[in-house]
Amino acid sequence: MNWKILMLALIASVGLQSCSEDDGSPNGGKANLTVRMTDAPGDYDAVLIDVQGIEIHVTSETELEGDVDGDGWIAVDDVQTGVYDLLELTGGVTQVLADTEVPEGFVSQIRLILGSNNTVVVNGVSKPLNTPSAQQSGLKLQVNEELVAGENYAFLLDFDVDNSIVTTGNGGYNLKPVIRLNAEPNAGTVVGSITPVNIQALVRIENSNITISAYTNAEGEFSLNGVPAGTYKLTVIPEANSLLNTYVIDEIEVKANSVTEVEVVTL
Repeated sequence: MNWKILMLALIASVGLQSCSEDDGSPNGGKANLTVRMTDAPGDYDAVLIDVQGIEIHVTSETELEGDVDGDGWIAVDDVQTGVYDLLELTGGVTQVLADTEVPEGFVSQIRLILGSNNTVVVNGVSKPLNTPSAQQSGLKLQVNEELVAGENYAFLLDFDVDNSIVTTGNGGYNLKPVIRLNAEPNAGTVVGSITPVNIQALVRIENSNITISAYTNAEGEFSLNGVPAGTYKLTVIPEANSLLNTYVIDEIEVKANSVTEVEVVTL
């Protein structure tokens, strides 16, 4: 009888210890992170960006897995490295760069690391894009987001190509990226289409704080991603040689974590 009591006590003790160990954060203190890239319009034939890595700066109360130098910078796993044409990422198209787990904690910055194979195509001629700072330490963007274990977070890197490429006096091109980072888990999306579909149009929404734009695709469709909740003005600007008028909707309400569909815009 005493042995049975002892065994029951031992089992109960192990069970309590196991429960105590399992009471930590979900996924072992990991948050789910997706990083995507998209592009605002630019007047070039192609803009090719060589993505080699992504890092985040995490402040945590516990020791960070993957923090090799002890400075809080962690390399994001499973990054889809490669050369991407930013001008293919319009009309709401996005490129997933990473979809993985990262340690929970306060993320102050994200760093996009570029390689040396960056080029711009102008009038059919390919020319190098100089990016010395990006190759050394990466392009740092402010995040300031608390990542909670078990939750899903999506970071959208929105390049503004037209303002990111600077011509030099000797006919060269420098890449000084202007990137809008949306790290709000509750951001919305605005979708719609135009007619006629045989032209391309620039679609822009804006208010006093935010401007987001994208081109329509071959089917006349557009999608504006990562839009914080709020009220916006929507403007559709057809290509100049179409001789069509600009179309304006004065107020569009975007709600958190939802899709706002605009009726077909007839130009």
